[in-house]
Amino acid sequence: MGNGTARLINKATNNQLPHIPLKTLRAELHIHTVLSPCAAVEMIPPIIVAEALERHIDLIAITDHNHTANIEAVQQAAVGTPLTVLPGMELQTKEEVHTLCLFDTLEQSRAFQTIIDQHLPDIKNNPEFFGEQYVVDASGDFIRSEEQLLIISCNLSLKEAFNIVTEIGGLFIPAHVNRTKFGLLPVLGLVPTDITLDALEISRHLTPQAACKLYPQLNEYPLLIGGDAHFPDQFLGVNQFIIEEPTISELKMALHHQDGRNFSIIPDF
Repeated sequence: MGNGTARLINKATNNQLPHIPLKTLRAELHIHTVLSPCAAVEMIPPIIVAEALERHIDLIAITDHNHTANIEAVQQAAVGTPLTVLPGMELQTKEEVHTLCLFDTLEQSRAFQTIIDQHLPDIKNNPEFFGEQYVVDASGDFIRSEEQLLIISCNLSLKEAFNIVTEIGGLFIPAHVNRTKFGLLPVLGLVPTDITLDALEISRHLTPQAACKLYPQLNEYPLLIGGDAHFPDQFLGVNQFIIEEPTISELKMALHHQDGRNFSIIPDF
């Protein structure tokens, strides 16, 4: 092959792989809707989208307790806006640890839901005691009530849940790990080393520096701060990603500062 032909092939290859500029995105990856019985009635798709946009948040994840039924409605409410809505779930494992399970597609989240449905105890919700669990459309109008009690542990262990999420192609992040109730560290006393975690979430009441001082093991992990929004005024959006696109693979690269991607907490939040 002559040098001229090689140059043409290289040029053609380069033309097929154009450089994609990196974007700086503010993210809130822990948001509940009215499907979670502990969420406010205001947490309906149009209000969630409007609140995120008002706070200049570019990327959110819908993470209702043990369920995914309202994700598509929030995605529909965000159509025509610059907001990206990732499918997710806040899963409660059998150890009573809360974990954020994030995905790229509705199909992945639905596949995960099918699995979780098989591992939840068959207990009906008592709305007067636990609160209503509403499935709504993109306008926030009522479709149905979810009868399965959602604020309850499934019978999957942390490791089993991690393996399932990873196999589906998702991102598994223990939630508010410092919280006394349902937090990884108070419940288990440590971060398990038999699973490879890409990040941990701390609650809005701590800075990463303060969290690492309280729990030195956290120094080994990227730390997100979650708004854990159950009310519109609880949105934070202090997680900043520098990535090509808002995808799980890009988020993982940013958390590990790979290939020019980056992750940081917006200072003085």
